[in-house]
Amino acid sequence: MGAVAVQALRGVDLDLYEGDLVVLLGPSGSGKSTLLNILGGLDVPTEGSVLFRDQDLRQGGERRLNRYRRENVGFVFQFYNLIPSLTARENVALVTEIAHDPMPPEEALTLVGLGERLDHFPAQLSGGEQQRVAIARAIAKRPALLLCDEPTGALDSQTGILVLEAILRVNQELGTTTALITHNAVIADVADRVLHFGDGRIVETRVNETRRDPKDLAW
Repeated sequence: MGAVAVQALRGVDLDLYEGDLVVLLGPSGSGKSTLLNILGGLDVPTEGSVLFRDQDLRQGGERRLNRYRRENVGFVFQFYNLIPSLTARENVALVTEIAHDPMPPEEALTLVGLGERLDHFPAQLSGGEQQRVAIARAIAKRPALLLCDEPTGALDSQTGILVLEAILRVNQELGTTTALITHNAVIADVADRVLHFGDGRIVETRVNETRRDPKDLAW
């Protein structure tokens, strides 16, 4: 920032495994979103390496990153980023039209519990339903990696449960490696691993022996 160097991440060393569900937990400014953006190819680190299936994403420039994002990564953000003039089906179809081996939009929406809302516009959907459309859009191209940045942050607890259930179903049924950012420690219990962030570092790693059902969380 001008003449001031900001170390968003400091010596982070992390492996994600196929089918893994990892929660990145920590306060604002701890480096979670920066790491997620690097994993997703939106940002490039100033030092170190980012390997996807033994290929270094820092090699090959923006062209390789574009291909990596298009073919391998699905993004879900706190705000849904749906196009208001398109139906749920059409919002998902935007992705399937450019993907190599997509699932039909109807299948993706059914997977997140919206099979009966295919032709509704965003304004006709609740916040939780819009977020589930965003999840369907992210998974419709069958990504290897699903990255979720505060997907329940703008939702009440009951709606957040539905969104978490949709993410867990995708992870379990499709085997999609999933990384989810949150500042809500309760959500961490649904994951295989929990990475606690502080000052740009992973300060603690916890492995959950069993995942908890979102309905059982004390929100």
